Amino acid sequence: MSTTLATNAPRRDTSTPVPSNTYRPAPRAAAQVDKLATLLARHSITALRISLGLVFLGFGVLKFFDGMSPAAELVQRTIDKLTFGIVAPGPALLITAILETVIGLTLVTGYFLRFGLVLLAGAFVGIMAPLVLFFHELFPHGPTIVGQYVLKDIVLVCAAAVIGAHALGARLTLPSNKA
Repeated sequence: MSTTLATNAPRRDTSTPVPSNTYRPAPRAAAQVDKLATLLARHSITALRISLGLVFLGFGVLKFFDGMSPAAELVQRTIDKLTFGIVAPGPALLITAILETVIGLTLVTGYFLRFGLVLLAGAFVGIMAPLVLFFHELFPHGPTIVGQYVLKDIVLVCAAAVIGAHALGARLTLPSNKA
């Protein structure tokens, strides 16, 4: 015995596809997306600033303790090359530790932020210098662990650029009318 469900709803012609650009999320879902976008616009750059600050603070503090920083030897060699041997390895590491710690503190707290960003811009010269000075050591047949360590600094440069733009007045904004 066969059963058929009867319905009074009109049948839609399935031979003509509905254009994909006509999809609109349900009003409730759209409202949630709008709330999330507002939250991200309001807080994401602050979160980025603090997280970048914690990275610099953490790596800076490590350099104060002998043997704790995996980049200590690279820092010393880089500063030796950049200063033509004028700055000895010990002071080079101490200067870098102080610089990174101060940058980290300005980013985490937001106090003296522009000063910290100026220091950071200068520090990026030294941070990225190993890519030029020691390229063949960092990438003999592919990236070494230290090469990867230096290469990830490109992300830090981009994060600093976003934070710098925000500190100079740029703002994330949401579209005023949605299509």
